[in-house]
Amino acid sequence: MTEKYINPFTDFGFKKLFGEEANKDLLIDFLNEVIHDKAPILQLTFLKNEQLGSTPTDRKAVFDLYCENERGERFIVELQKARQKFFKDRSLYYSTFAIQEQAKTGDWDFRLQSVYSISIMDFVFDEAQTHQHKFRHDVKLVETETGVVFNDKLSFVYLEMPKFNKHVEELETRYDKWLYVLKNLPRLEKIPEKLRERIFLRLFESAEIAKYNPQEQRSYQDSVKAYRDWKNVLDTAVEEATNQAFKQKELEIAKRMKTAGEPVGKISLFTGLSIEEIENL
Repeated sequence: MTEKYINPFTDFGFKKLFGEEANKDLLIDFLNEVIHDKAPILQLTFLKNEQLGSTPTDRKAVFDLYCENERGERFIVELQKARQKFFKDRSLYYSTFAIQEQAKTGDWDFRLQSVYSISIMDFVFDEAQTHQHKFRHDVKLVETETGVVFNDKLSFVYLEMPKFNKHVEELETRYDKWLYVLKNLPRLEKIPEKLRERIFLRLFESAEIAKYNPQEQRSYQDSVKAYRDWKNVLDTAVEEATNQAFKQKELEIAKRMKTAGEPVGKISLFTGLSIEEIENL
């Protein structure tokens, strides 16, 4: 393997850095930088990441990471490798498990602890729906006319990592440094001077592949293969869809030119279609 450090966007890498008891301080520091509008998190408890519905026929939810702090606030941390149909609906559905499980039997006044759903995305939303350079999206339940938060107990944070393009010399805050590390870790060969802080030295130590035992290295290699296969399938699908759309555009132009009485040779020159394809239109 050519990389010195693991890829956080693999299942193994993400769980290794954030999902192990020994690395809980990394997760606490990361969450404190992402959720900056509350008192700092001091302690975290990992909760069961598989949530079952209220009846046997209900669909279950399996979180990448699910944890609770000392105040009873819940945190769902999800790594999303690729765009999914109804992805926003999915994140909303998952958040309901963290809300419903707070229900208490007997005399309960419906008071809820805050729920945070954090999605670290290896893709971008539809560009037509989001600002081109805005990579972070904070979503809450708000009053539509005034924009005032109606209820602050449910918060979503979406991080479009491909849009985060700061270079190491541009990093100013701990938050910037975390995002830089998540995006660039497998491409780094040494620890940049700007990242020589205790928490990041801990992270680099945990991420160094050479320090893993043979079984861990095999597990990581399998995870990398699955990640690359997944990316290749998606890239192929996108390329095929793009080629199909381009081909359709060529056919539409050729139809209009043919209807206008343009010579077949000229249509072929302008569209790249063969004479046979044009004659069969």
